[in-house]
Amino acid sequence: MFAQSTELALASKIGGNGLPDTAIDAAFSAVKTALERVKSDVKEGRLPLVEVANGHDDLAAINKAAKEFLDSGTVTDIVVLGTGGSSLGAQALAQLAFYQVPGLGRANQPRLHFFDNLDPITFGLTLEHLPLETTRVFAVSKSGSTGETLVQTMSLLKAYDRAGLRNKVSELVLGLSEPRKEDSTNALRDLLEIEGVRFLDHHTGIGGRYSVLSNVGLLPAALVGLDIQAVRAGAHEVIAALKNDDIRTIPAAAGAAFNVAAYLEGKSITVLMAYTDRLERFTKWWIQLWAESLGKNGKGSQPVAALGPVDQHSQQQLYLDGPHDKLFTVITLDAKGIGPKIDPELAARAGQPGFAGKTVGDLVAAQGLAMVDTFARNGRPVRQIRLKKLDEKNLGALLMHFMLETILSGYALGIDPFDQPAVEEAKLLAKQYLAEGRG
Repeated sequence: MFAQSTELALASKIGGNGLPDTAIDAAFSAVKTALERVKSDVKEGRLPLVEVANGHDDLAAINKAAKEFLDSGTVTDIVVLGTGGSSLGAQALAQLAFYQVPGLGRANQPRLHFFDNLDPITFGLTLEHLPLETTRVFAVSKSGSTGETLVQTMSLLKAYDRAGLRNKVSELVLGLSEPRKEDSTNALRDLLEIEGVRFLDHHTGIGGRYSVLSNVGLLPAALVGLDIQAVRAGAHEVIAALKNDDIRTIPAAAGAAFNVAAYLEGKSITVLMAYTDRLERFTKWWIQLWAESLGKNGKGSQPVAALGPVDQHSQQQLYLDGPHDKLFTVITLDAKGIGPKIDPELAARAGQPGFAGKTVGDLVAAQGLAMVDTFARNGRPVRQIRLKKLDEKNLGALLMHFMLETILSGYALGIDPFDQPAVEEAKLLAKQYLAEGRG
């Protein structure tokens, strides 16, 4: 899976701006209590995201739904409608199949589109140019009331009208939302079920930002050809580690203690820097997970995503010479020997003889290691997570690790990591302003 090291976060290793042993010990004490709570929650069935991620009974149905969706005729494009937790986790998985990798995208058909941010220009132009008859749409909203997804779905239905495809909506669209509840409405189901659209059920006990290892994330992963059983297998190994006798050998608990100690020491910003293009969407998913789970009651830290090595050029001046208010996690991939090899003659011509015979991967591996050591040498507390390879199993492990780390951090800090009380106000106000014609 991966190796995690927090040694270079310690004051005993990097100096006075590192995390002191007193903070680490206090953090592990709090995380130990949090871990017992998590274990109790899992045992009593109060943590369905772990139960689902640890299972496999639903995988056949997910793969079957994906196959039926793709086998319903020629498919050139797949559109996923959904925002926040209904989209970011799925994008993190899809990037393993090179979705939104700069300069490449997805070279193979079908083309993949996530409409996670509502923009009238880009959405309108894309809808205008999509070959609707050969496009399949997956509309996702846990509650069924997400304004962005509803507007997109209504626009899509009118586009089908204009294209003379309204009688084929049931073949072209698949929905995912909570089952209908007594005495309440589900707007997404109201829009689409009357058209004959089939719905998958969103687990009622799993919030969007924790849903990546359910059908919310795994169906899009299956649609782009990923092995979703391997994704779950990686998650299972992380969950199994919760049974370790020594809390310091449980990666998620050690990661939580690293973050709690930083919070106790007044580090108000936490930076996640990944050294591979295929984890860029993972860092975006993590931002929502961390911010929405832990930013409560005046507590929390500001999550910042960075991508290496490009952000060494754009951000490290601040990171190394700015305020001592940050905690760093660097995810590196063992890239040595991978990629084009540098011609010795060209290396000499460029005045870089040390490049001769090396691969592009050799340079990236050296840059990631150098960034970790540079943080430490400058007294900036840093954790390294090192991946031997990036595949479905290891990505599933990373996703589960960071969810558990977040939950444990929340419990240790006295925060409910599952609610989001400050999120609804702006949503309700936006719907009111829309109805009133304001904006």
